[in-house]
Amino acid sequence: MNNQSYLKRLQEKWQLNSLWQVVLVLITFACTGFTVVFIKQPILDLLNVDMESGGFWKTILYLLLVLPLYQVLLLAYGFLFGQFRFFWEKEKKIMKRIGRLFIRKK
Repeated sequence: MNNQSYLKRLQEKWQLNSLWQVVLVLITFACTGFTVVFIKQPILDLLNVDMESGGFWKTILYLLLVLPLYQVLLLAYGFLFGQFRFFWEKEKKIMKRIGRLFIRKK
């Protein structure tokens, strides 16, 4: 399998207009992840959270801090790379799924 067919499959799956748009989306994901790796430790240090010893509550705290940060950065980089609409639609789907977890059905 070559890269061209992989990118083409992503284009179809994500319903994007071009392979260039697929590349921009992948760059957005990469920049977001890279940024989170660099800023998570200073944030945890600021809050005096030592992740070295681990622990259930520290993991929960980490997830509660880093996951929303990731989502915001994803939208910000999406905007910078001209892919805001794509990421905004994904964010809305994620929020609906999370909302369903907290809404009780009668």
